[in-house]
Amino acid sequence: MSWFAHESAYVDEGAEIGEGTKIWHFSHVMTGASIGPGCSLGQNVFVGSDVRIGRECKIQNNVSVYEGVTLEDHVFCGPSMVFTNVLTPRAAFPVSSTDEYADTLVKHGVSIGANATIVCGVTIGEWAFIAAGAVVTKDVPPYALMAGVPAKIRGWMCECGIPLEFEADGECTDCECGWQYCVAKDRLSRAEPGSE
Repeated sequence: MSWFAHESAYVDEGAEIGEGTKIWHFSHVMTGASIGPGCSLGQNVFVGSDVRIGRECKIQNNVSVYEGVTLEDHVFCGPSMVFTNVLTPRAAFPVSSTDEYADTLVKHGVSIGANATIVCGVTIGEWAFIAAGAVVTKDVPPYALMAGVPAKIRGWMCECGIPLEFEADGECTDCECGWQYCVAKDRLSRAEPGSE
């Protein structure tokens, strides 16, 4: 076996687990789930049927990734953050088919802080950073720093994790790591180092 699961974890038959992935105590991966190589699933993580998780994702303790959620490569899910998958759940009228799930897409490089909630049906753009405790109810643009309830854009983040500062719309700035970014109309774009 090219991946590791702690003896207390359950990996159902039919789940696909990538090389080098580690699944820790009391976690459960259901049939039909696909987890890429080099991932780490902490204690008490649940991965639902037909969930897709990319390469080198880190899912911390007490996170449930329900059916309808897709994580691209290099996504970080902080402890006890929450994904939902039904917009109008009712105990008296349970979900009867997967058609009632609202899909959620978390794109490459996103970080989601501890205790954040991602309401289903949204797309979180590449390299966005969701602050601890934030509640995301709408699509998030790439590189956005989101905080609050409901979450709003509070700033921008470099791919390396350093916050970026802009004086005005249409301005460009260099990050300490060497990347250059320009902001315009609540969108951030990145230029190659040294480009004009």
